[in-house]
Amino acid sequence: MSETQERTGTLQDLASAAPSIATNAAPVREAKHDAQGRSYATGRRKDAVARVWIKPGKGDIIVNGRPVKTYFARPVLRMLLAQPFLITDRYNQFDVYCTVSGGGLSGQAGAVRHGISRALTHYEPGLRGILKLAGFLTRDSRVVERKKYGRAKARRSFQFSKR
Repeated sequence: MSETQERTGTLQDLASAAPSIATNAAPVREAKHDAQGRSYATGRRKDAVARVWIKPGKGDIIVNGRPVKTYFARPVLRMLLAQPFLITDRYNQFDVYCTVSGGGLSGQAGAVRHGISRALTHYEPGLRGILKLAGFLTRDSRVVERKKYGRAKARRSFQFSKR
């Protein structure tokens, strides 16, 4: 009987201390800006790596020195870049300058989206929860499987010949 009273007593102590524990558990994040008022982040997807700088502006996106419409010609890829801004209601409020290398266009667009999302959290730490729920802060770890010896590709084997 005394054991159950001890357990309930410790549970009540924990319950009363829970609000103070919860407030201490979440770190307070500060905005990170450089001297020009920009925030920087790196985004990755497949083999592509994007270095992204954002600053307040009118919504211009420059990728490798070219406008986004010429670099990412397909509308689906441009839509991918706009997703972090649309979900946070910051569309056309930030200028984006990024350099991206490696991989193909799809992987590069995913890397730029990841970089924009991370840079937004550095600029406004309050947006982290929205972007985290949408899954934009998670690095997509899927990469191409390596080719194995004795196979034509990663899993495809050579054509079987009976005779």
